[in-house]
Amino acid sequence: QVQLVESGGGLVQPGGSLRLSCAASGIIFSGYSMAWYRQAPGKQRELVARITSGGSTNYADSVKGRFTISRDNAKNTVHLQMNSLKPEDTAVYYCNARMGFTYSYWGQGTQVTVSS
Repeated sequence: QVQLVESGGGLVQPGGSLRLSCAASGIIFSGYSMAWYRQAPGKQRELVARITSGGSTNYADSVKGRFTISRDNAKNTVHLQMNSLKPEDTAVYYCNARMGFTYSYWGQGTQVTVSS
């Protein structure tokens, strides 16, 4: 059974930082592209950052220079370091594991709220 378990969300003031983690089980982690998506109320889910199985990364323009995605294949974990947070970063953040067009799994999401 595939499980993706996110952690690290919470309430933070503007300008603050958070580090999200996603622990995967039930998959050969190193073979999967891992990503973080987010969904704000009333908006569509959007890609925040992705890291491929080979370690290449890409980011949404809105988070470039502020967020960093990384992976630890030994621990089957992917992280999202979020710095200089803004109120518009408020959303539920979801972890995604994908291999090709066939296999795609989602975590349950973790709430990030940026507010003073």
